[in-house]
Order: sequence, then structure tokens, then C-alpha cells
Amino acid sequence: MSDATARYAPGDRVRVLTDAPTTHHRTPGYAKGRTARIAVVCGAFPDPEKRAYGSSGLPRVCLYRVEFDQSGVWDGYRGSPQDKVYLDVYEHWLEPA
Repeated sequence: MSDATARYAPGDRVRVLTDAPTTHHRTPGYAKGRTARIAVVCGAFPDPEKRAYGSSGLPRVCLYRVEFDQSGVWDGYRGSPQDKVYLDVYEHWLEPA
């Protein structure tokens, strides 16, 4: 079983899709539509959104640790401009920014 090839690399700018499926998904609503940077390519894993419904989750999909500026996630954020939020997001939820 081969791993998926990563579409993005550390440092790439991405945007989280704004899809709102009614089915199980692991992308937090507060991140949807927000722009971020790829921090780490975590590897390829079975798709948990498919596994939630009894599928094998194959083919594997790439998972990324994505870095957001807190001020870009939370409207009116008053903390330090260096504050970050990190999320693990699967590739099918990302597009180039």
C-alpha cells in the first residue's frame, strides 16, 4: 500500500475550504475559510471521514500540521501577534492561498 504524495510542503500558504458537509468531518468550523501556512507534512493516513462510515479509508490521504496566526482565526483577538494556532488538517480540506 503506497502513501499519497504530498501536494504541499512546509512554508506553503493554504486556505481551509469552507465546505459544510452534514456528514462526519474533522475540520473545525473556526478554521474554515482561514489562511494558514503548512508547518509539517505528517504523512499519509486512512481517511477518517470515510472510516467513520465503515470504509477502510483507502486510499490514504496526506495530513498536514497547519499554522494559523491567532489574529487571523479569532476576530478581535487581542493577544500577541506572534500567537499561533496549530491544527492537523487533511489535504482534501486545503487549497492554495
